[in-house]
Amino acid sequence: MTTAGQSIVVGLNAVILAADTEQPQVLIVPQAGSDVALPFGPFDPAEHRTFEIGLRRWVAEQARFQLGYVEQLYTFGDRGREAPVAAMSGLEDSRIISIGYLGLTPVAAPPPEGGGQWRGWYSFFPWEDWRAGKPEMIEADIVPRLKAWADEAGAPGGRASRHDRVKQAFGLDGANWNEQHALDRFELLYEAGLVDEAERDGQIDGPPAGPRLGQAMASDHRRILATAIIRLRGKVRYRPIVFELMPELFTLSALQQVVEGIVGYRLHKQNFRRALDRTGFVEGTGKMEALTGGRPAELFRYRREALAGLPSLGLATPRLQA
Repeated sequence: MTTAGQSIVVGLNAVILAADTEQPQVLIVPQAGSDVALPFGPFDPAEHRTFEIGLRRWVAEQARFQLGYVEQLYTFGDRGREAPVAAMSGLEDSRIISIGYLGLTPVAAPPPEGGGQWRGWYSFFPWEDWRAGKPEMIEADIVPRLKAWADEAGAPGGRASRHDRVKQAFGLDGANWNEQHALDRFELLYEAGLVDEAERDGQIDGPPAGPRLGQAMASDHRRILATAIIRLRGKVRYRPIVFELMPELFTLSALQQVVEGIVGYRLHKQNFRRALDRTGFVEGTGKMEALTGGRPAELFRYRREALAGLPSLGLATPRLQA
């Protein structure tokens, strides 16, 4: 497809997530240099009967991984978003519109040699992990630099607008931290020139001042990953999607730890168990898992038949302030 002399290419991006009791994992593929990327590739209408078929082929080719559960995430079409990738692919004169997909898998098993790699998603967004309390980098490295950026606004009202965005995104001055604002926070850091992608895309001259804020990704793949994170964080509160990340048998403690890894904060154990009991999503198997240094824990399974009533896990969001 072409318009005004510019061809339009449809790209396909996959955010493939797995989880363990430590933190969620994302499947990445190494790129030239130090960047990493999500599995991606162009849609070929001559070879791919559907977008999803094309996506699965690219993931299998690049990451040596067979996709299971997958759902469409979002369509990304900002001008210039794929400039580095387009240059590598000989598509400098093309506008690349990417369709992102979210895939979930219960086991982060190492792909075959030459395939993808699993990486904890908090290596890309370290400020999002509140499980051990407020990350030190928020007060030490992020807030002072964002406030300095806000003070530089020249347009009338621009300074106040920027300060308000910083306050709402990072839960400052009495505002609450909202885990669903992960994309807003990354967009703010990008606009302020505080992440490596801003230098690469020509938004700033020279590298960002101060410590590095998370690992960079190719193109706008960190933005796509942030979009997937807020999708999963929203769904895990109200739908049983977390069980797509669990093995067939699991302990309730392991289930809670996986949920905590996704939302990025600790949950009250008894409240979590009561919310889980109300849904009827899990049932005990009578089998026990021996835990080193502790009492054996019962193994549970997910009751898919409970989906008929579409109950909600209904997790409460704690008041977290930066």
